[in-house]
Amino acid sequence: MAAPHRYPDRFDRGGRGHDRLPRTQPLSGKVIAVTGAGRGIGRAVAVRLAEAGADVAIGDLDVELAVETAGAIGARPGGRLLGLSLDVTDTDSFGDFLRTVETRLGPIDVLVNNAGIMWVGPFAEEPEEAALRQFDVNVHGVQRGMKLVIPGMRERGRGHVVNIASAASKVAPAGEATYAATKHAVHGYSTAVRAELRGTGVHVSLVMPGVVETELAVGTASGRTPRLTTDQVADAVFDVVLRPRFEVFVPRQVAALTRLAAVLPGRARDALHRLLVPDQLAALSDRSVRAAYEQRTRTARHPER
Repeated sequence: MAAPHRYPDRFDRGGRGHDRLPRTQPLSGKVIAVTGAGRGIGRAVAVRLAEAGADVAIGDLDVELAVETAGAIGARPGGRLLGLSLDVTDTDSFGDFLRTVETRLGPIDVLVNNAGIMWVGPFAEEPEEAALRQFDVNVHGVQRGMKLVIPGMRERGRGHVVNIASAASKVAPAGEATYAATKHAVHGYSTAVRAELRGTGVHVSLVMPGVVETELAVGTASGRTPRLTTDQVADAVFDVVLRPRFEVFVPRQVAALTRLAAVLPGRARDALHRLLVPDQLAALSDRSVRAAYEQRTRTARHPER
């Protein structure tokens, strides 16, 4: 699968060849920060929320990409756009990002923790560097964002953190051992933080998509569930921002699978897993298709300040 164009000058919805704008802007006046928003799911989420009138801050390790993306989206009707440098593995960088957003756009109403990376292959062959970096981006990055943004939300008595997790928060495909572990961790952490925030006016949500057509998923299989578009995930995020709830699966039938698996006896659960959960070791017959992506995610560092 070819990687998406680096700097698209238009954003098509649903492959129809034209932009779909909402008839109303229900998020007008809301300030929303999105991490890892220069490409993939994060980019689509930024588009969808800006269409709905939100003022959106796009944070990305690639600051040039963040600025270009903000400019492209901001040329359309909707809320204000801001592209900023962000390294979710660095507390100072994350703090600077959030402070800049609040200075230039106002208090943050919603933080979408989207940044994430994945290594695919046999667990015994995974480089230690790749495993550690997945935890630092996928888990510690989410924790950093929540610890930095939620205190201000609690003081104001309102706010919302949306963590983009994965169906791998509930299932664990062969070939994605560390990635699945990070997403299970995000689910557990979000559950506990949500319990602490009960009654404060601050919401925590988890959006858990299946396999999405992005660079992260190159070379992998989606099993019996059709591969998702980034727009489908963005629409789910938009919906949960409007109507906060804790768990959102994309597609919805994944929720039924996880509930059924939870009550089945061991052998039946294993059979269901083999039937419906893709085996990424079997799917990835040519590791070279992921080489460029994995090299970039292993070696990327925050730019010199």
